[in-house]
Amino acid sequence: MLISKESQETRSKIFAFEKKIEDMHLDFQNYCQGIDPKMPDYAGLERELVLFSRRKIFDLELSKQLDRILYKFQNRKRIWLRWAEEFQQGVHAKEQEPKSP
Repeated sequence: MLISKESQETRSKIFAFEKKIEDMHLDFQNYCQGIDPKMPDYAGLERELVLFSRRKIFDLELSKQLDRILYKFQNRKRIWLRWAEEFQQGVHAKEQEPKSP
């Protein structure tokens, strides 16, 4: 079965989004462990995903793959935000502790 060039591009973009999600997950782990001082830009990735998802995808398999990636992003976003909140509360709590001489 021949796959059109457009379908191949769509497939590769979907898999690139999956890789970006995995990379961002690692970046958030580094941020929450204090290794990286800057919070990763999950909102930028979310914008990219939303813009990409507005495209018409006529291939059922690709449509299902995109739905899977969107679902994965939403679940990971929930995890990332919880991690960031816990990390920030922990940093704030450490700042509030009295310093001993």
